[in-house]
Amino acid sequence: MSSVLDKASVCVSCVTKPCQMGCPFRNDITSFIRDVKSKNYKHAYEILCQTTVLPSVCGRVCPYDKQCQGACVKGVSYDAVRIGEIEAFLGDMAIDEGWPIGRREDLKRDKRVAIVGGGPAGLVCAAFLARNGIRPVIYEKHDYLGGILYHGIPEFRLPKDILKKTIDKILELGVDVELGMSLGRDISLEELEKRYDAIFLGIGGNVSSMMHIPGEDLVGVYGGNELLESGVHPDYTGKSVVVSGGGNVAMDVSRTVKRLGASHVYVIYRRGEKEMPATQSEIADAKSDGVEILFQHNILKIDGIRNVRGVEVIKTELVKKEGEARLSPVNIEGSNYHIPCDYVMMAIGSQVDDEVVSQLGLERNSRGKIKIDPDGRTSKENIFAGGDLTPTPGTVAFAGRSGRDAAFSILEYLDKKKTS
Repeated sequence: MSSVLDKASVCVSCVTKPCQMGCPFRNDITSFIRDVKSKNYKHAYEILCQTTVLPSVCGRVCPYDKQCQGACVKGVSYDAVRIGEIEAFLGDMAIDEGWPIGRREDLKRDKRVAIVGGGPAGLVCAAFLARNGIRPVIYEKHDYLGGILYHGIPEFRLPKDILKKTIDKILELGVDVELGMSLGRDISLEELEKRYDAIFLGIGGNVSSMMHIPGEDLVGVYGGNELLESGVHPDYTGKSVVVSGGGNVAMDVSRTVKRLGASHVYVIYRRGEKEMPATQSEIADAKSDGVEILFQHNILKIDGIRNVRGVEVIKTELVKKEGEARLSPVNIEGSNYHIPCDYVMMAIGSQVDDEVVSQLGLERNSRGKIKIDPDGRTSKENIFAGGDLTPTPGTVAFAGRSGRDAAFSILEYLDKKKTS
């Protein structure tokens, strides 16, 4: 208990609350930490519940050094407040003590809402609907809830028992679930529209993006997202593996592969360490696990005849291009060299299955994402969306925030529909 008090004591309760502005959920961080400092833990948890239902999750997996913690003013001259660890502590305590999330018991709405996808966006949307008088139904294609939280984040980062207990607290609010129901295969959007007054689409994006370089069709090239989702891996014992990417998925894949017996694991990233999307803690943990990260390197091609034999890489330099805020990697001519390896994992990003999205009949942007307004409304008034399906930033907290915002938009839509 003393350790969390020590961490909380660092907070100086800034009036301007920059940490809150850095949090996708806009959690009232200084207020819940103030209660932690006075050991009023339950009230601190209740403050968190005003804006989020995932404290045990986000406190562990959020890139908080780039979000809330990264905005902490103490980080300028001293160590920033360990916001993520304090949040996870409160979430875990609420699970252990049986503290409920809380809902409006006096409010009941007779409208029906379907939620497609049981990942962070869908779970948070369901929670905030249930808290406000709706009994939503989640349709999930897997035989479990959690989406990327379950199959995309390794056990060593997010224990499955913590995730299950977090989901159970959400279901206790009054959320029904239909497992093994895939949109487009087991049920259509048209069928859902006939049964429900409103629909939220929170389908996750777990189709790995590829680099479109020679050799991607060789045996031994895998998508990192698919490997984490299926949990089915080749035998890495004594093998060398190259992981392409710089985000948390690349870190999770590389650490998982290393722990499964790979002798050498290289992460290839085109930019420098400070530009890397992964959190500093994830980068440090990967290095500690024995992963070698090659910054300012780019993969030109994957070598082999039928199976992967290695990759040709080239060094890069970062240059400032006109009209671009971010430094761009440019290949350094003549710096090519070969890295022998047995497997190559693509972890440069992911997307939603286009076959599913194209059948929805909703307006899309130039990148193929479903267009939404700031409150999650799509081009059809009764259909809302969030998470990977939309242009929402690709973190758990932003996905959850999109689900929460859509929930309030759905409530507003249903109330207006009732009075019209």
